[in-house]
Amino acid sequence: MEFFCYHRDRSGSVELREELGEAHWAYMDGYAKELIARGPTFADDGETPSGSVHIVDLPDPAAARAFAFDEPNYQAGVYRDVLLRRWRNLLGRTMWDFPGGRTGGNRYLVLGLGTGQATDLTVPPDRDELIAYGPLLSDDGTRWLGTVALLRAPDPDTARAVLTVDRYAEIEVHDWEFGGRR
Repeated sequence: MEFFCYHRDRSGSVELREELGEAHWAYMDGYAKELIARGPTFADDGETPSGSVHIVDLPDPAAARAFAFDEPNYQAGVYRDVLLRRWRNLLGRTMWDFPGGRTGGNRYLVLGLGTGQATDLTVPPDRDELIAYGPLLSDDGTRWLGTVALLRAPDPDTARAVLTVDRYAEIEVHDWEFGGRR
């Protein structure tokens, strides 16, 4: 089962996040085989961390909750909240398989929180710019709750356009970069 996990940083937690960098990476090293994508999001200044994205393939919702809430930054209070949902990998690959590589161009997390009838259930035509793409689902996998995309785009508005705008209660766009040890 695939899961999307977005830890959002608590205001003023940058110093604590930096102190826990090695503990966070060591924790993630334990999930290296399960990770589909990972990386930090950034505030509007493009430099201040604002959250952490992790897309993982785990046996069940209990394992996903353990992954999300045992994470050292969460345990220490770096994060203010966690969005954890089932997810379906419509690209069938990891971020490391992205043809565009780790660097070059602007990268974004586009998070659409759905209402009503499911939408954006097929991969958009310009799949070459998609790093990860798929629907957010209920715990049992039967109900559509939104859509997540990690992609390369020239600007936030172009990134937002990957989703059908009028079909979501809200669409968030965050600067994002490939995560992992540097």
